[in-house]
Amino acid sequence: MNSVASATYAMDNSALTRTHWKVWFLSAMGIFLDGFDLFIIAVALPLLATQFNTTPAELGLIGASAPIGCIFGATIFGRFTDKLGRKMILLIDLLFFVVFAGMSALAWSVESLIFFRFLLGIGIGADYPVSSTYITENMPVRLRGRMLVSGFGFQALGALSGAIIGAIILKVHPDINAWRIVLGVAVFPAIIILLFRLTLPESPRWLIHKGRHEEASLVASKMTGKTINIEAVQVSNKSSFMDLFSRRYIKRTVLTSLSWFLMDIAFYGVGFFTMIILATMAFTTQGNFMARATTATHGGAFVDIFLVVGIIIAILLIDKWGRVKLQALGFFGMAIGLFILAASSLVPDSTFHLTLVFSGFILFNIMANMGPNPTTFLLPAELFPTHLRATGHGFASASGKVGAAVGIFFLPVLKSTIGLPATLVIIAFACLAGFVLTACLGYETKNKSLDDLEKIETEMNSAEISLLHVQDDIKKLSVDLKRAEGALHTALQEIKRLK
Repeated sequence: MNSVASATYAMDNSALTRTHWKVWFLSAMGIFLDGFDLFIIAVALPLLATQFNTTPAELGLIGASAPIGCIFGATIFGRFTDKLGRKMILLIDLLFFVVFAGMSALAWSVESLIFFRFLLGIGIGADYPVSSTYITENMPVRLRGRMLVSGFGFQALGALSGAIIGAIILKVHPDINAWRIVLGVAVFPAIIILLFRLTLPESPRWLIHKGRHEEASLVASKMTGKTINIEAVQVSNKSSFMDLFSRRYIKRTVLTSLSWFLMDIAFYGVGFFTMIILATMAFTTQGNFMARATTATHGGAFVDIFLVVGIIIAILLIDKWGRVKLQALGFFGMAIGLFILAASSLVPDSTFHLTLVFSGFILFNIMANMGPNPTTFLLPAELFPTHLRATGHGFASASGKVGAAVGIFFLPVLKSTIGLPATLVIIAFACLAGFVLTACLGYETKNKSLDDLEKIETEMNSAEISLLHVQDDIKKLSVDLKRAEGALHTALQEIKRLK
């Protein structure tokens, strides 16, 4: 076993050290801010709609601006994460959080708010590939799934915290301008996390692939608590963004990007407008606007508790049932929850009506966070090799945010044209499409080390190269046979002429 294999084996089988926990927690806190900033706008939307007298399209753009920024942030910084390193991008994305969360709170118009939320989304999008890649490359293989899912679970904690803090702010300061406090409060934890991230090490696997063996040895030793010496290694082959669409990677690119796209149509379309959906379907009899907004916010905080329940189930089952099974079941359960929610509109206002509304929401939230919400985050981090991991994850998460933007923008538009129940049915069918996609293309990665996954990749590459050589030899032989056939034909003609 060479020194690199020995080092990665030691990392894969290490006990959890303080450095592991530090890497995990500070990565997870970035995901916490992702959930907080992306979902805190749901609390602010009813206030913004009233203060700025927004059209459905403007309301959709306010909600969709951050996910649209995520598309650019995930794609661009996912690639930069593979080229420049994990740590640098971990710091850059937090700068976006600090600056543009604060500017969003100071926005003076719909247009300025959309612009600042878009820039904030760039930072949020950057954090998805870098956090997932950083956790994946540093965790022992036996705990990698749980650590990734529990880290991603901080998104649910962030969303729940946003709903709770929003409810508290509206309770203490029941004013239409309270949205400024709601949007600006995220600045303070972002500053604290940024300062602590300055102390993080670079990923040893990335250092190995860049040929920086001395730094990799130091970090791996600190990570595992053992002395690890990595000899000089050959720098990894260059890669490009377009490799994702090569014959070698296209299946996993389709699986990771399209399933995340469908997931986020539903998760963000429903999640962003939870308060508005509840106000429309459950609290129409409340008195004035602020009473309905406050009651809906309390209801949203309650159903968001079940996002945490779902993620706990995922943590317990991810390394037992596997990623693909949980993702498929989750998509199917989300569809059932949305069908129940839509069906509640057929029942007159009553206790049973409220039961259906909340049952649909609860089932949707549990199944989303038990399945495709964490697994679409996890799979691209495991399916792509080190030199392409953040690039692949960035493209998948960007595809997800395209879905998020679609769901957020079109839900209020469709709600005003075809009605909320019909809109929820359409989203349910998107979930069913995710179920079919996962069942058809899913590839299980549980309990496989990153080295084993890359070994399979290397063997596939070697086999493909050998096959190409054989194909070339067959082509050359075919050309030679045609030439020989032509020469023989010419010789026979010459013999006939001589006779």
